[in-house]
Amino acid sequence: MSKYLLNKFLFTIDRDPDLVERYRTDGPGTVEWWEAEEANRILNCISDERTTWLAFDDTERKALSEHDYVTLFKLGAHPFLTLTLFIAMFERDHEPLGFQKEYALRLQHFEMPYPDIAT
Repeated sequence: MSKYLLNKFLFTIDRDPDLVERYRTDGPGTVEWWEAEEANRILNCISDERTTWLAFDDTERKALSEHDYVTLFKLGAHPFLTLTLFIAMFERDHEPLGFQKEYALRLQHFEMPYPDIAT
């Protein structure tokens, strides 16, 4: 499991409106594409700079593909990254602040200390 890779996915998808829409409509395809093409790019470097070892495990891949932010939170994905991305994806389907309330409701069973979000 790589909290770094989870957070990198959430961060990079959230910064591109076209990727947000692609992820909203095709979660599994976007995760598969991103893992193959983008996961091993080094952030803020020229495009030829790559690592070779980063990959999601099956649990991470499934949670990302299914937009399962509760599982992502449990795995240690940063709550600000999940919240901002999923607001961008699903706020339009709810009344004002409706998605944020749903997010809080679905995460309310977590008790302090929350899962470690350090990468």
